[in-house]
Amino acid sequence: MWTFIQDEILGMKWLNRSIGRLLSLCGLDIESKVGGSVQFFLYDTIKIMVLLGILILLISYIQSFFPPERSKRILGRFNGIGARIIAALLGTVTPFCSCSSIPLFIGFTSAGLPLGVTFSFLISSPMVDLGSLVLLMSIFGWKVAIVYVVLGLVIAVAGGTLIEKLHLENQVQEFIRNGKAMDLPQEELHFMDRIKYAWEQVTSTAKKVFPYVLIGVGIGAVIHNWIPEDWIVSALGSNNPFGVVIATVLGVPMYADIFGTIPIAEALLSKGALLGVVLSFMMGVTTLSLPSMIMLKKAVKAKLLGIFIAICSVGIILVGYFFNAIQNLLI
Repeated sequence: MWTFIQDEILGMKWLNRSIGRLLSLCGLDIESKVGGSVQFFLYDTIKIMVLLGILILLISYIQSFFPPERSKRILGRFNGIGARIIAALLGTVTPFCSCSSIPLFIGFTSAGLPLGVTFSFLISSPMVDLGSLVLLMSIFGWKVAIVYVVLGLVIAVAGGTLIEKLHLENQVQEFIRNGKAMDLPQEELHFMDRIKYAWEQVTSTAKKVFPYVLIGVGIGAVIHNWIPEDWIVSALGSNNPFGVVIATVLGVPMYADIFGTIPIAEALLSKGALLGVVLSFMMGVTTLSLPSMIMLKKAVKAKLLGIFIAICSVGIILVGYFFNAIQNLLI
């Protein structure tokens, strides 16, 4: 039953078969490189956009119960490690990329929340949202998805704890430290209001991420059908002990969210890249993308930015090697 759910419902393998039959009827050989690339491109684009729409609708409905002011009040009730755990968990129901998480981070910091708490949120939000759990289940199975999310939360909590212990409050830009977050009254939303909000999030997010999905699927199609398997194995397979580091570094210049990285990860894994290498690449893209680091530089000083990047990079690399070590148990 679970295999059916993973393959036919989450993975939508029926769609891949249908597209293959349709392309064959049109005279395109799907066993060729061109035909295989077209099939991969159409299948992954449609699958990701359908899953994206459903996931954002559900997650945005949940998110409507946690506007910034309510999230701030929730976090304010906790102290110490408990506050950082709650912040990391709240990050799973908030925006889908690091660039959209940074304004919330600024607002929480201006409101006087501890720096460790706000950084636990900032790490968790792009790395382990609920969408990543479902999408990873559709590609890699439930074991990989759950371990990925748990380890992402561990990185978020550990990173926030370390930053708080270092007492780096003076490394936040003064306009944020001296800012005043307005405590606006929150009107109670009715069911249809929440549905309307969720649908607006679907259309808005789909417009933003669709170009990156196309780019990601395009790269995945090239990797899947045109790059020799030996190349991927030699660079990112078990024979290269630095594959995790290479994948993490390669992910940094890119700007995408979980939806854009999934087709690349899927293609790399099918070509022989190790699981930990693939997941490190995904974490690097979603957490440490260059555009988001440029945005974060406006909010924090160089020392704190460097520590944040170092913590995330070390955490991502350790997670990658951990997944490589237990790959045979998970897949």
